[in-house]
Amino acid sequence: MEIPEHYRHTVIPHIMVDGAAEAIAFYTTAFGATEHMRLAGEDGRIMHAEIKVHGATLMLGDADAPFAPPGTGGPSVALHVYVPDVDGLTDRAAAAGAELLSAPADMFYGARQSMLRDPFGHVWIFLTPLT
Repeated sequence: MEIPEHYRHTVIPHIMVDGAAEAIAFYTTAFGATEHMRLAGEDGRIMHAEIKVHGATLMLGDADAPFAPPGTGGPSVALHVYVPDVDGLTDRAAAAGAELLSAPADMFYGARQSMLRDPFGHVWIFLTPLT
């Protein structure tokens, strides 16, 4: 599988909030955002959604560990990057001092993914599409 065009050559912000559905409604009204996709859990909380604001992709969802809502002391943003070799990049980052939050694993949505925290507190999610 090839990296989707709208994910190529970019770092995709992924904000975590309390009330993701309300945030999507706000961004639609305030910024003219359009909803691209939404994955909700059985409890109605948004696990993952994507909107476009004037062509730019923004990921968002309801906050769950390791994320926290803004102002509560934890990170509320993750940075997604599609890479050719998630396993190699994860090994390299861990060797350089990144904290491994989740080892590379094949995910149900068609990507191999890892999650790391850099020494400055930022959470990075690296993905390689599965073929």
